[in-house]
Amino acid sequence: MDWAMKEKSYSQRRACALAGIDPRVYRRQPKRSEDKDLRQRLRELSAERRRFGYRRLHILLKREGWDVNWKKLYRIYREEGLTVRKRGGRKRAIGTRAPMAIPQEPNQRWSLDFVSDTLSEGRRFRILNVIDDFSRECLASVVDTSLSGVRVARELDRIAEMRGYPCMVVSDNGTELTSNAILKWQEERCVEWHYIAPGKPMQNGFVESFNGRLRDECLNEHLFANLRHARALIGAWREDYNHHRPHSSLDGLTPWEYYQRSREGQNLNRANL
Repeated sequence: MDWAMKEKSYSQRRACALAGIDPRVYRRQPKRSEDKDLRQRLRELSAERRRFGYRRLHILLKREGWDVNWKKLYRIYREEGLTVRKRGGRKRAIGTRAPMAIPQEPNQRWSLDFVSDTLSEGRRFRILNVIDDFSRECLASVVDTSLSGVRVARELDRIAEMRGYPCMVVSDNGTELTSNAILKWQEERCVEWHYIAPGKPMQNGFVESFNGRLRDECLNEHLFANLRHARALIGAWREDYNHHRPHSSLDGLTPWEYYQRSREGQNLNRANL
């Protein structure tokens, strides 16, 4: 339209006729707001949280006071060309799956597992993750090149000093977790320990899900120069996961908010008894 009128000196009516639109449509001024501030903040959040889609970004924007519904945000998200790049696919389990029972209170059940990664120099290190299955809170992410059964028992005692001992711990059958040190720890602390079936990681689904988020949003996003650097970045991500990252299984609350809400509900029930 503009090219025809400028380069060919066509009238507006003739250019519109050639384009097949009514001149009133061409002259109509859009009334939709440009939302420059919202678009800028959405781009900033998307750059900070590269593995977050528009749903989690919507929750973060609502926390900051932005009054925008998810449909409008999705439109702006698409117009800005924002997207979460899909990584390579993985094998999927085939067959029926029994749902895992969800604890009704904190400290009823912890689950733990190991994750491995590599420093920039090629040296491998491991991460011990401990999750409260009720609130999905990460109680610890211990980073070191070697994590023996004695070290695992010591870390569990350290967590228990702040949170108390759980009723049950769930883990796989790794050598560190079936060692004499762990068997002794179970007996002395009177904690039930449940080992999942070999080759069935989804029987420990809560910590497996956390491991996936950790790898996707932290380990795959950074190069670690040394152990100190890895501990600092993983510790910062764990703090963000517990206190700021909205959790889809907790109705958009963070694990810490969900834990605090449960504590308030327990106190209220005791007061009414």
